[in-house]
Amino acid sequence: MKLVLVDDDEVLLRTLARRFCQAGHQVVTFAEPCQAAALIAEQGDAYLLDLRFASQSGLGFIEPLRAALPDCRIVLLTGYGSIANAVQAVKRGADDYLTKPVDFQQLQQVLCGEQASTTELTEMLTPVQLEWEHIQRVLAEHGGNISQTARALGMHRRTLQRKLLKRRP
Repeated sequence: MKLVLVDDDEVLLRTLARRFCQAGHQVVTFAEPCQAAALIAEQGDAYLLDLRFASQSGLGFIEPLRAALPDCRIVLLTGYGSIANAVQAVKRGADDYLTKPVDFQQLQQVLCGEQASTTELTEMLTPVQLEWEHIQRVLAEHGGNISQTARALGMHRRTLQRKLLKRRP
């Protein structure tokens, strides 16, 4: 099976490439920004895309890949997991969405289409993280307007502002 790995973390990329080669797969890697056409030209059986790939987003590669190669597997891998990103990836045509760190065996099974990811994203998030994701989704729905978002969430505007000033849990 031909795998195309797209990630700007060169250490992770080399490690994954070595492991997949040892497992008998043909591997092509991209560590620098590229165009979707370059990925399509590889005609991979499966694509592992990093969500935050240098100055690009792995989300931008999903639709062109799906249109050109409808039978390939597309998996988005990220260290910045969120429900909103997972939903967006699946809506664009990704087969799966995994968060780093990921078990190599699970990654291999998902890329080969042997199983869907066994852990739901919501099972991996704590209640505080789920609240953060919900706030971010509602904020996006209201175009970043704090007052409208606070009203929609049923909380005081200042409370919402304090929550938003904190780093993502």
